Amino acid sequence: MKESGISRLCDMVRECSFALHNHLRHGHLEKVYENGLVHRLRKLDLSDGQQITVPVYDDGGTILGDLHADLLVSEDRIVELKGAFAICGDYLGQLIGYFRSSRKRDGLLINFGNPRLYIQRYALDPIQLIFVLFCAISWQKN
Repeated sequence: MKESGISRLCDMVRECSFALHNHLRHGHLEKVYENGLVHRLRKLDLSDGQQITVPVYDDGGTILGDLHADLLVSEDRIVELKGAFAICGDYLGQLIGYFRSSRKRDGLLINFGNPRLYIQRYALDPIQLIFVLFCAISWQKN
């Protein structure tokens, strides 16, 4: 998928996240936000499901086990959801670990657990093998 298509897809996930956060606000369990976001994405025919089993590969291609992505969008975009007051480095590390081990290259980290909705998009640069932050959004309805 071209970058413009990926950006459009991420924008749609962000819009659904904003609408859900506006409706529920903060303070619920992560699972509530997960269920709500997948419901809204399915209405747009965007979600591949929640708690999707994704194989974890060794560097030689051997499957080592599975991880369970909160949401998978458009077959290869991992969406990791949190319901925490603050985002810590461990959450980003988890998403990066998912990318490296599952051969997925793009995803979003979304935190619903704060009055300010927090969304970051990360992608693996396949040439330099580094992660690029595309955008960070923090939003709060007054």
